[in-house]
Amino acid sequence: MTDYSMDHPLPRHKALLLFAVVVVAWGLNWAVTKTIVHSVHPLWATAIRSAVATVALFFLLLARGQLIVPRRGDVPVIIAIGVLHMVAFSALVAYGLQFVPVGRSIVLGYTTPLWVAPGAWLFLREPLTKARMAGIGLGLLGLIVMFNPLAFDSSDRNSLIGHGLILLAAFFWAANILYVRAHKWISTPFQLVFWQTLLATLILSAMAFVVDGAPQIDWSPKLAGAFLYGGICGTALAYWAMAMVNRSLPAVTTSLGILATPVIGVVSSAIALGEPIDASLIVAMTMILGGIAVGTIPTGKRTSREETSPTNAETIRA
Repeated sequence: MTDYSMDHPLPRHKALLLFAVVVVAWGLNWAVTKTIVHSVHPLWATAIRSAVATVALFFLLLARGQLIVPRRGDVPVIIAIGVLHMVAFSALVAYGLQFVPVGRSIVLGYTTPLWVAPGAWLFLREPLTKARMAGIGLGLLGLIVMFNPLAFDSSDRNSLIGHGLILLAAFFWAANILYVRAHKWISTPFQLVFWQTLLATLILSAMAFVVDGAPQIDWSPKLAGAFLYGGICGTALAYWAMAMVNRSLPAVTTSLGILATPVIGVVSSAIALGEPIDASLIVAMTMILGGIAVGTIPTGKRTSREETSPTNAETIRA
C-alpha cells in the first residue's frame, strides 16, 4: 500500500483534486459563516467554530502521530497566528458579514496580498518589484470600482461599518502573513495549528462572555451542521489537506489556485443566499484577483526568506 504521509507527496493528479476540494470548502465557508451570524452573536459564532476545529484537529493530529508540545521557538508564531488571524480576522469578518453581502465580503477579505507586498518591502526588506507594484495598482483600481457611487451607498452607516471591519480584518491577515514569513520555523505549520485554534478558542470565549454574556442560542440541525462544517471541513480537514497539497504542488500553483476561492464564495452566496452579482462586483473581483496574480507570479530569483517560508496558501484559512 502506498504511504501518503506528511513526508510523502501525493501524485500530482491526486494533489490537484485535493486542492480543488479545499478551494471549494473555503469558498463555501463564507456563505456558511453568513448563515451562522444571522443566528449567533459574531464573537460566540467565531468561538464555537474555533472550538469545533480545535477538537477535530486534536483527534486528527493524534491519529496521524503529529500531536506535539510546541518548542519555545514556535510559541511566538502560535500567538501571532492565533491572535492576528484566528481571533482578529475571524471576529472582524463575522461582525462585518452582518452588514455586508458575502460576495463583497470575500473580495474585500482577499485584498490581503495587496497589503502584504508593501509590508514585506517595509518590514522584511523584500524587493517591491515592478510586477508587484503593478499588481497593487490594479488591485486598488478594483477597490475604486467596488466603492463607486453607483455600486455603494455611502449614506448607509451599517454598510460603511461592515465594509470597514472587513478591510481592517484584511490588514490583520496581512500582518499575520508578514510575521509567518519572518518566523524561523522549528515544527511544521500543520503541527502547530491545534495550539493556534486552542489559543483562539480561549481568547474568543473570554471576549464573548465579557461582551455578550453567556451564549443564548436557539439550536437547530441547520445551525449545528453549519458549525460542524465550518470547524471540521472549513478549518481542520482543509488545513490538513493544504499541508499535503503544499508538499505535492509548486508554490506558484497553490498561490494562484487559491484565488479561485473568492469566485466560489461569490457564486455560492448567489445560489444559496440569493445575493445578487452585479457588474461592478465582477469587474472589481477580476481586477483585484488579477492584481494579486500579477504580483504573485515569480519573475526573478526568490529571497531565502521566501524560499523557506510557508506558501501564502498554507497561511490561509477561511
